Amino acid sequence: MSEFTLPANSKVGEGKHWSQPHEGAHHLKSFRVYRWNPAKNENPTLDTFEIDLDRCGPMVLDALVKINDEIDPNLSFRRSCREGVCGSCAMNIDGTNTLACLTPIASLKPGVSRVTPLPHLPVLKDLVADLTGLFAQYELIQPWLQSDQPPPDRERLQSPEDRAKLDGSWECILCFCCSAACPSYWWNQDRYLGPSILLQSYRWLADSRDQATGERLDRLEDPFRLYRCHTIMNCTRTCPKGLNPARAISHTKQMMSDRD
Repeated sequence: MSEFTLPANSKVGEGKHWSQPHEGAHHLKSFRVYRWNPAKNENPTLDTFEIDLDRCGPMVLDALVKINDEIDPNLSFRRSCREGVCGSCAMNIDGTNTLACLTPIASLKPGVSRVTPLPHLPVLKDLVADLTGLFAQYELIQPWLQSDQPPPDRERLQSPEDRAKLDGSWECILCFCCSAACPSYWWNQDRYLGPSILLQSYRWLADSRDQATGERLDRLEDPFRLYRCHTIMNCTRTCPKGLNPARAISHTKQMMSDRD
């Protein structure tokens, strides 16, 4: 029988327990947070932090900010807009890839909640995943309007019907929750573009103002870049914006078939 184990330096150990600093706190919530520092030759750990919810904002991001401000200033994570617009605070919370700024603490499971980086991506430090490969793939699809016509004096006109075809794709904020939840991307992320990038690609394929449809489809004409999608649907289930990357991938495959 085969036995699969993690490399010794990847096994997550038990970290430090940081007690609540305030006396008389009664409304507590514990978070187990992934910690790893590349400057130290040590395995990753899960530190436990106790948060007084009566002195904390309502979202998981508020708890992380409180930890960073008041308990351990060395905790690293990305954040920016706090409104679910920038995608910076994407991480795995209690087993689901989502945005910390849109996740109410009250919605978490009872007891201790676990916060880790987006899975199956290299980790730079603590909750900060390395997105270099994903943004290189984003560059590959050339995500800008392409036209051989001279720029008009005003905007490029588009009918309301054509504009409506972009709904469900332009809202993507590149948080990469979907790609990090996709088993096909885990296995082939050096060749398969993944649901996030393919959703962004379809946004331009569906745009009536763009005149590079053939060239865009040519770049996807590869056994791996598009066709490693097996409709597992993890991408759609985990998207914090409620988008459906799997549907966009299906439409792209249909466009590829129609031109053959």
